[in-house]
Amino acid sequence: MARIEHDFIGDLEVPANAYYGVQSLRGKENFFITEEKNNQEIYFIIAFAYVKKAAAMANKELGVVKPEVADAMIWACDQLINNTEKYRDQFITDWLQGGAGTSTNMNANEVISNLAIEHLGGKLGDYSIVNPNNDANFGQSTNDTYPTAIHLSCILRSNVLIKAAEELRDALYAKAKEFDQTLKMGRTHLQDAVPMTLGQEFHGWGRTIEDEIEVIKDAQKHLRVINLGGTAIGTTVTCHPDYPAKAVKYLAEQTGIDFHNSDDLIAATSDCGAYVAISSAAKSLAVKLTKVCNDMRLLASGPRTGLSEINLPMRQPGSSIMPGKVNPTQ
Repeated sequence: MARIEHDFIGDLEVPANAYYGVQSLRGKENFFITEEKNNQEIYFIIAFAYVKKAAAMANKELGVVKPEVADAMIWACDQLINNTEKYRDQFITDWLQGGAGTSTNMNANEVISNLAIEHLGGKLGDYSIVNPNNDANFGQSTNDTYPTAIHLSCILRSNVLIKAAEELRDALYAKAKEFDQTLKMGRTHLQDAVPMTLGQEFHGWGRTIEDEIEVIKDAQKHLRVINLGGTAIGTTVTCHPDYPAKAVKYLAEQTGIDFHNSDDLIAATSDCGAYVAISSAAKSLAVKLTKVCNDMRLLASGPRTGLSEINLPMRQPGSSIMPGKVNPTQ
């Protein structure tokens, strides 16, 4: 079963029960590049829904979208935020595409519109009730909603990373207390140097991870500067004059994150510095984690002819040819 949807390029068959529409389907067919859909990152869907919810709330307050339509879109966004897995398969566009992500933006607009249409009692694809361009995307552009959603999704995802790193840091500090009276030899260049405690070694590992947590949090500050309301190139063309301030206010209130628009939306629209900052922070943590892991491998080497100062848990056989051998695989 299919329905026929139309855009200015022409008609296209869309699955009858799909919440996405013609522009999403064109994006899927045009950009089959990585074979990885953007629905693989659940926080990206949640983030886009928050951005569209803030937009709908601002446009409702400004009176540029009918209140009943705005309310239905807000309801639809809440469905995507709170029941993301249920609608995950409706986000069908490839991660890599031409057009700066227009297909992905329209994918979000069409899903939100059709959810709102259904909520209002209409049939999927009846865009006379809620329109993906004229309602869900009113006063917006791919060039401000898409990067704002990426900023938010990077914050949400890096919060998961921070929590994991904090748990690791705390575990290392706990071991530091446990081994604070265990004497061992400290080394430079893998040669005996001066005495230390095993607790001091573990504390050093914990502190190096703690430093990287702060680096990630500092990078998040750059992600909180956005260009919502800048529309196509940062000049705010097509949106209400008060829309940028109200949209970013609602986004901050809804997410609990101190988002604020750049004082130069034109500069912010093309600025990729925040992505570089969070990427660099993650790489820096990876380097530190690798260092800690290599230290542990050395200290656990042996068991008879290596350093063999610590015992790592045995998780799996280490060899198919040497029974009894265990490697620190994890």
